[in-house]
Amino acid sequence: MEDSAKERILAAAEELFADSGFDATPTSRIAERAGVPKGLVHYYFNRKKDLLAALVARLPDSTVDHRRVVVAGDIAESLRRLVAALDARLNASPLLSHLLWREADTHSAVRDAMQARYDNVAAQIKQVILAAGGAAVAVKDVEAAAALLALAVSYRHSVARHSDEEDPIDNELTFVASALLARPAR
Repeated sequence: MEDSAKERILAAAEELFADSGFDATPTSRIAERAGVPKGLVHYYFNRKKDLLAALVARLPDSTVDHRRVVVAGDIAESLRRLVAALDARLNASPLLSHLLWREADTHSAVRDAMQARYDNVAAQIKQVILAAGGAAVAVKDVEAAAALLALAVSYRHSVARHSDEEDPIDNELTFVASALLARPAR
């Protein structure tokens, strides 16, 4: 019963924070939506910020096993596969993603979680580029390419909640992949 009540509280908080925002949602509304006494909300979460922190902790892991996406010798296709896997992770929890992007500017715990997520995505992109490109990659440019693509992926994820339209990133991936190929010295 306890876990069920705590889960209902978290689900209610996620919905209400995403809908109305963290600051505009009183714990009494969370309790009402969860069907629990208000005191139970504070039993599990001393402060409303603790509820937000618990929701941040529920963000799906964004780590993709690079061996599942790398196509040796094809950086663009490897990056397409990585982005598709990252998009699938985002789509697994659209309400939570909406909430986190909404609150990133006002709550340091959320901002820190989003920064860690960006860093993780950039590191994965770098790993995929190096694994797919091998010796043909201009290694000096990989860090910048990974940061640039991580920004593009993060931006897409931040605005995904505003549109039902697909936002293909294929042109950007192809451009970066071709730019990373080592060119013969002139």
